[in-house]
Amino acid sequence: MFNYSNTWQLVINTATTIITFLMVFLIQSTQNRDTEAIQIKLDELIRATKGAHNALLDIEGLEEIHLDAFRAKYEALAELARKNTESGILDTDTPDYG
Repeated sequence: MFNYSNTWQLVINTATTIITFLMVFLIQSTQNRDTEAIQIKLDELIRATKGAHNALLDIEGLEEIHLDAFRAKYEALAELARKNTESGILDTDTPDYG
């Protein structure tokens, strides 16, 4: 329709692909930096909270099997809290995850 040559279309497609790749890389880098900052803030909150479990600091660096173990312990605590709430017991304490 506009009488563009195949070479011109190739140049435009290549440039678009490169720009898209660079934008994805930039967005991913920004998201990684934001995630790291949030993790540091959460670690500081855990560290500064009296009675918090310091074993949870930097938990994102653990292997999957260890993360699953922590998750199972907290799921058990949540289930116990739900049962206690149904029984009329307040869920406002900080039980040990054991």
